[in-house]
Amino acid sequence: MALTEGNQSTGATFILLGFSEYPDLQVPVFMVVLAIYMVTVVGNLGMIVIIRINPKLHTPMYFFLSHLSFVDFCYSTIVTPKLLENLVVGDRTISFTGCIMQFFLVCVFATAETFMLAVMAYDRFVAVCNPLLYTIVMSPKLCASLVVGPYAWGIVVSLTLTYFLLALSFCGSTIINNFVCEHSVIVSVSCSDPYISQVLCFVIAIFNEVSSLVIILTTYIFIFITVIKMPSNGGCRKAFSTCASHLTAITIFHGTVLFLYCVPNSKTSWLIVKVGSVFYTVVIPMLNPLIYSLRNKDVKETVRKLMSHTIQS
Repeated sequence: MALTEGNQSTGATFILLGFSEYPDLQVPVFMVVLAIYMVTVVGNLGMIVIIRINPKLHTPMYFFLSHLSFVDFCYSTIVTPKLLENLVVGDRTISFTGCIMQFFLVCVFATAETFMLAVMAYDRFVAVCNPLLYTIVMSPKLCASLVVGPYAWGIVVSLTLTYFLLALSFCGSTIINNFVCEHSVIVSVSCSDPYISQVLCFVIAIFNEVSSLVIILTTYIFIFITVIKMPSNGGCRKAFSTCASHLTAITIFHGTVLFLYCVPNSKTSWLIVKVGSVFYTVVIPMLNPLIYSLRNKDVKETVRKLMSHTIQS
């Protein structure tokens, strides 16, 4: 399908069904999602501010964490407001351009988060396995490069997949059985053959997941070997403590992704896919700042100081 032909679809309108088949759940889901989004915004933006104002947190680990918080904030903000709107407004339509833009931005930040977690695993590897050389190895230049990489790759992936989506044609009003414009649901309502776009998306998704998990697993194998060779229990506890939050975030993120890929493609699984998508796009961005803040003394200390300063003011 030629791109010029696909461009004729710009007048198409998509309808995001969301959870419309469960009318009694609209208000409760709205309240829950709104609360989660508020915590997400405060948590992630708060984490960025805390890291910036506390000199103790001006380290590579927190530099990467601030970017993870930024990615989570952007990712959630792209999806959640539209979901909230669809839960309370009868008109669930979204323009072709709006749907494609939502997919493009979601793809950028989802890919960036996948590899940002891998970058953070490498940071923990250097910190545990080469502590004396940590500040030398993790130089500001290297840290900047490691952060630019996930964003750049996310943009490349998103531009590629979006280009092939624009090469498809869409006829009139099309119903999307989800609350977000994901690749799979967009191609499912196309009037033209989406085979190339589907294969490309599958290959890229597998590459991203496998390569990021290989990096994470390899680094943590070396970390585990280093930790069990440590002579003191105190050193072991400290090493595991520095990695526990990151491992928790990785388990939740990749566990949800793998779960969604493993859900059988049937009509009865649509609700499971939607709930999994809510967890992936709405809940996880809220959990990351909570995971890191609840296990970190410096972060909690900074929060207490800010709160006490605010109360005194």
